[in-house]
Amino acid sequence: MINLLKSLSEIMRGRAIGGPTVYLRQPHRRDWRSWVALRSRSHAFLKPWEPTWPKDALTRKAFLRRLRAHALQSHSDAGYAFFVFRRNDDALLGGITVSNVRRGIAQSCSVGYWIGEPYARRGYMTEALASLLPFIFENLRLHRIEAAVLPENAASRALLKKVGFREEGYARQFLRINGEWQDHVLFGMLAGDPRPVVHTVIEGGRELRPAVAPSGAFAVSSVAAPSQNTVGGRNSSTA
Repeated sequence: MINLLKSLSEIMRGRAIGGPTVYLRQPHRRDWRSWVALRSRSHAFLKPWEPTWPKDALTRKAFLRRLRAHALQSHSDAGYAFFVFRRNDDALLGGITVSNVRRGIAQSCSVGYWIGEPYARRGYMTEALASLLPFIFENLRLHRIEAAVLPENAASRALLKKVGFREEGYARQFLRINGEWQDHVLFGMLAGDPRPVVHTVIEGGRELRPAVAPSGAFAVSSVAAPSQNTVGGRNSSTA
């Protein structure tokens, strides 16, 4: 485990995970202004799909507090946060979190994501999530990824299916979203399941491709299914 954490720390230090159209990297202090602008502009769009925002949600102090929490989680291999950027102009598009990393006999995690309203339904989050899968399965060496989506969030359900997740069940009052305990549809993906073939690269490093491609691997275009927000597992994914 110590060697794994050292390897992950070296991989993620100042580097981005990239797909053809978007790239992902860990949040920095300098991202606050673009983050607060996008979150503020998208508040009404995001509100139905996220936990209730605290009054200081968009302050610099709250953002730095969030960064410290992300750093503690990544250093302890409990979770990893990423911002998603458009490659051609470095515009911040949204975020993805890998949370609730469980080792031992589970070797699993939860994923959740959000995208700003101006960039929804353009396929950016589809590509971003597909690009992150090799990091989760090959670098984190996890066996299973879980996600949970509100039943009425048809866009996110379609997105997860497009990148290879399977619908596995239904959980009553699973998470408190927008001030209410709400039911969720549960999705899962295994390391050996078919998934998109995306040329994912850690910039400045090697390409992240499976040593052996999962049976039934398929292509996914960079302009894909409609993209909306989902809450993954037990994580609000408001990175």
